Parts: sequence; structure tokens; C-alpha cells
Amino acid sequence: PAGDSYGVLPRPCHALVLLNPQSGSGRALDDFQAVVQPMLAEADIATTVFVTERPHHAHEKVRDEDLSQWDTLVVMSGDGLLFEVVNGLMERPDWKEAMKKPLCILPGGSGNALAASINYYAGYDHVAKKKLLTNCTFILCKGLYTQMDLVSLSTASGKRFFSFLGFGWGFISDVDIDSEKYRWLGSARFTLGTLQCLAKLRVYQGRLSYLPMATEQGSSPAPRDPHAPVTNGHIPQPAGTEAPGSLPPDSLLVPLGQPVPAHWTVVPEEEFVLVYAIYQSHLGTNLLMAPAARLHDGCIHLFYMKAGISRVTLLKLFLAMSRGTHLDLNCPHLCYVPVRAFRLEPRVAAGIMTVDGEALACEPVQG
Repeated sequence: PAGDSYGVLPRPCHALVLLNPQSGSGRALDDFQAVVQPMLAEADIATTVFVTERPHHAHEKVRDEDLSQWDTLVVMSGDGLLFEVVNGLMERPDWKEAMKKPLCILPGGSGNALAASINYYAGYDHVAKKKLLTNCTFILCKGLYTQMDLVSLSTASGKRFFSFLGFGWGFISDVDIDSEKYRWLGSARFTLGTLQCLAKLRVYQGRLSYLPMATEQGSSPAPRDPHAPVTNGHIPQPAGTEAPGSLPPDSLLVPLGQPVPAHWTVVPEEEFVLVYAIYQSHLGTNLLMAPAARLHDGCIHLFYMKAGISRVTLLKLFLAMSRGTHLDLNCPHLCYVPVRAFRLEPRVAAGIMTVDGEALACEPVQG
């Protein structure tokens, strides 16, 4: 697309492959050796394979390691391992430089939402399993890379995450986490999980607020109280005086303890079946949730479903989502709005929150 700049990997190229042998149905290592390695050898890409042995192993590796010997970091797993890698890189004192290292995702999990999104952006047909892996490996072999948006999420308890895929609460997150026990089914685990969560459909109470995309396009941002602190409880320094290595400030957000700014929109309903803020097109290999999303569009695609929807309608929406036609159903309970920032304040700590498919404790969060 116009305006996107592309880089190209050097040849020969050295890749560090971070691989979780437990991800998905446990075939990642076999698939890497059978499908990926022969293609990479042909493309003059040498690999160092790092097999993770426990949670946070990849996080520590990329946080502490000298990465200069590799031209790209390749994650062969589900989306959870890339979440570890991104957050490990952001914990480095030299994160600004480290984040310029091209990242590649090869689908090895049961979710594979980012891999499906990149396959979609590249203009390839919708595919899954081995075909999706082949397509993503081919993209790596071609060696073109470009920028991807990250969203800064902060929670009431003071945690901060950098997320590349989405934040969820309610139905979708319940499906994601409840279906973990069916990992061996591969992507079918989500179908089974959806049917189980439909059977015990729950409603979640909370307040959702957001800064619509349109408010700042072409108009100057609403003036902020110059004395109000912006980032997570830290008083912001004047521009240019940040300590080297300090993380980017959350310039659109006020601290979670304060009311949202007046130019934000507060959703009048407070009972939801689900809230999902997604920044890429796909929520899973077979779920095209935000067909308008692009890798680097500066936009959070916010979906929420109000209480009162019937199980039949909810199932119809999920079936339509496999083709990305769910918004064409004009369901009055499903709302979609492109935003620059959002805040969710659950009334009580009920329901699972997820960031990039990983479970979070339920508490107020904004991004």
C-alpha cells in the first residue's frame, strides 16, 4: 500500500527461530523440519533453532541475548510465543533498536491469528494448516518486511503490556481459555469451545469508553490539562527529556483512576456479552473479524456485543465471521467502531480477559 516502506532481508541471511514444541497439536518441530527448513535453505536463509522448554523462556532469551548475530527473529508457534518475544524485546534497555529487528511468524499453534492476517494482507487465498505454513514461509523467503502496529495496554494493578493482536473480555476470551484443554484438536478446539460457551451464555457488567478514530483526523486534538499526568502514574517529562531507554509515553491516556477525557465516548450500555479490541484482520485461522484492518493502520478495531442477543443470532454471527461478513447481518447487538484508544472498567472481577490470546486477571484496563 502507498505510504508503507518496505525493507528487504540481506542474503545470505541468519535467522533465530524460536520454536515451542508444545504449541498447537505438538507438531511444530516436525513441521519445521519437513516444510520450513528445505524452503529456507533454498532461499539462502541459515537458521539457529531455539526450542523453548517452559513459559517465558523465549521472553528471557530475547530480553537478555545479544541479537546482533541474527538478521531476523522467526517465531514458529501460536500467537502466545510472539507476545512473549515482543514484550521481551520491549524490556531491553535498547528496545528502540531491538524493535527494528524484523520479526516473522510461522503458524505452529492452534490460534495462528497473526499468520492468517499476514496471509490475508499478502493477497493469498484463505488457507489453513500446512498451506498457511507454506505461504508464511514463502513470505519469509521473499524477505520483504514492513512496520506493524503495537498497542500499549496498562492495567489498574500497574502492569503494562505491548500487544500486536487484540484484547478481549467476555465470550471470545472465555472460548479461548476454556478450549485450552482441547489443544490437541488444533483449530477445531475453538469450534468446540464456542458451542460450550454458547450453552452457558453469560453477561458481563462494566463500562466501556473510547476515543473514536475520526475525532483527531484533520482536527487538532482536544486540549489536555497540562498538569494532568499521562503515562501510568508517572508525571511526563517535557518532550525530549525522557531517560534513554524509557518506554514510549501513553500520550492519549489519562491514569486509570481518573475519568476519561471529555472528548471520549462512553458507551451507554453496561451489560456485554463480549468486548474485543483487535488490531489485525484475523482472530483465528477461520475468523476474519476485522476485514478492514491492515498491519500498520494506526487503528484499534473495537467490537462489542450488548446483552440480550439470542444464542441463535450469536451462532449466526460466528459462522458469518469465518467469511468476514458478520457486519453485513446488521445485528443491532453487535457494534463496531474504529478507535485510537479505549478503556474497559469491569463492575466486578468476573470473566476472563485475554491479551493476544493469553489470560489476564480481570481488572480495569486501557490501551
